Amino acid sequence: MDESAVLKRVAARALELVPDNSIVGLGTGRAATEFVRALGERARQGFRVRGIPTSEATTKVAQEYGIPLLRLDEVESIDITVDGADEVDPNLDLIKGYGGALVREKIVAAASKREIILVGSEKLVAVLGSRGKLPVEVIPFAYSLCRRRLADLGLRPALRQANGAPFASDGGNYILDCGTEPIRDPQELETSIRAIPGVLGSGLFLGMTERVIVGDENEVRELTRKSPSLPRRG
Repeated sequence: MDESAVLKRVAARALELVPDNSIVGLGTGRAATEFVRALGERARQGFRVRGIPTSEATTKVAQEYGIPLLRLDEVESIDITVDGADEVDPNLDLIKGYGGALVREKIVAAASKREIILVGSEKLVAVLGSRGKLPVEVIPFAYSLCRRRLADLGLRPALRQANGAPFASDGGNYILDCGTEPIRDPQELETSIRAIPGVLGSGLFLGMTERVIVGDENEVRELTRKSPSLPRRG
């Protein structure tokens, strides 16, 4: 089964978890896009839903399907957010941001009562950092300072490029893709990264995910956090 078929299956399962008449955070990336399309098809059939997108790309897809959209400042909380991830460890902690929307994704996740993550089985790792990259979003003015301070932490920051120029997030910020070894203490690293002036957020999403829906060519299965009462971090 190809990747597209796997993502359609996990998106269909996630759709079953979305209550009628709910506010839904709409993630960014291939898995999230499949979910937005599935949600849009159901909305066309009368399912009541309003979405809060995490990127301009997701906004465009949601609008194509006629999903009513809200701004984050128009709601007190989000009922459920469905998104993808680049790495998922056994604690359901994540690395996200390969698609460049990490800060908006983290803000929406923090405002959500539930965070559901959709991945193919290849995104499961024993230790975060196993794929060797941790994105960090920074203010352009602080780029050089952030690069030096991230290197001081043992990371290998490289400015993300697009079409021969620095990649800019939807917020107009730069992304430093930090080469990394498997991360021994993600919470300690997250605290150190966030202490750097000019850093807006890292791709470490810690303690934020309730459930991960995993698909491969044979099955769709669900992983749930062992301790749902863990404080939301990140």
